[in-house]
Amino acid sequence: MINVSSLGHKIKIKLSQLKHLHRDSMFPAMAGTFLSLSLLLASTISVTKAQTNPINGSASALLVFGDSTVDAGNNNYLFTTFKGNFPPYGRDFKDHQPTGRFTNGRLGSDFVASYLGLKDDVPAYLDPTLSLEDLLTGVSFASAGTGFDTLTAQINDVIPVSTQLDYFREYIDRIGAAIGRQEAEEHIRRAIVLISIGTNDFIVNYLALPFRKQTFTVGQYQDFLLMKQGEFLQELRNLAVRRVAVVGLTPFGCIPLVITLNSNGSGENIIDDRRCVESYNALSRDYNRKLQRALSVEHQLFAQLGGGLVFMDVYQASYDIFNNPAKFGFEESRRGCCGTGLVEGAFLCNPTTPACLDASKFVFFDSIHGTEKVYFLTFIYSLRGPIDRLLRG
Repeated sequence: MINVSSLGHKIKIKLSQLKHLHRDSMFPAMAGTFLSLSLLLASTISVTKAQTNPINGSASALLVFGDSTVDAGNNNYLFTTFKGNFPPYGRDFKDHQPTGRFTNGRLGSDFVASYLGLKDDVPAYLDPTLSLEDLLTGVSFASAGTGFDTLTAQINDVIPVSTQLDYFREYIDRIGAAIGRQEAEEHIRRAIVLISIGTNDFIVNYLALPFRKQTFTVGQYQDFLLMKQGEFLQELRNLAVRRVAVVGLTPFGCIPLVITLNSNGSGENIIDDRRCVESYNALSRDYNRKLQRALSVEHQLFAQLGGGLVFMDVYQASYDIFNNPAKFGFEESRRGCCGTGLVEGAFLCNPTTPACLDASKFVFFDSIHGTEKVYFLTFIYSLRGPIDRLLRG
């Protein structure tokens, strides 16, 4: 989740350039239909919803850590502007209710839980209405706007990774009180932990503000984040976690808000020249390469304990979707469904903001976050295979 308020000055400049634009001119309809793709998606969705037994029947829960890509509503309970618990968010979720997910429907983590046969969606841990079954089958500790760098969470007034771990310890105590300490530890051993975090450290923090640049070069900052992730994984091992899936960075230079804020200042260019910011994408690719090398070592540490760790490479599939939207049945990949689609996110995407009629035609729901359809395609192309490998051991 990008800190819109911290970039307010630049956004005001861009908004002033957009004031004479008409929405109808920004979203031209594309001709043609995508029947075969629709049939594929429909059949695959029915499979994931009908799945009741994971491959080896051993996944006891899905436990999720991260940022807005997997936050199911924990930020609803914080004093922060980074919330999505109001329309148009959630309009295609069950009962058409906003939950705090920064999209129109389900997240990739929800599709993973469904695939594992656990439940259709993973609730936020801070939800006070959670039942014991909710807890046992899995929760999300994630917080939109956070990162591995504690400064990133401080900038956005959201939950740092260290506090997500504290909530996890509390979670273990809660289920231990209900089913017994030994049973709880075995439950954690059989669970799958999904981690999706990192983009905010670059977009909100290092690239947008001067503080970390005074201490780190880009390469040094990447190494700093990898060190923090290593410490996080060590804590998970100490808490009996044995199976982990880590999501890599997407090509965040293709995020609509990033494109808008890095345009050349021409209002016409903002609309007509919506190319991805290649320098940002190169940074993402470089970090992913370093991350994969670091995780190969971490995998051995988990394997020595009878577990495993997998890397989920979402970069290439995401890049393909962003740059070849028609191939996947999309009509728009450079603007979000909400508002102009160029700067709106969180409080700027609200009940008074106009939105597109059909979010499935858009890659992005707001100017930062993907639509449910994108999360589903990411699950199909990038998440499902690594989950299968993790289950096979």
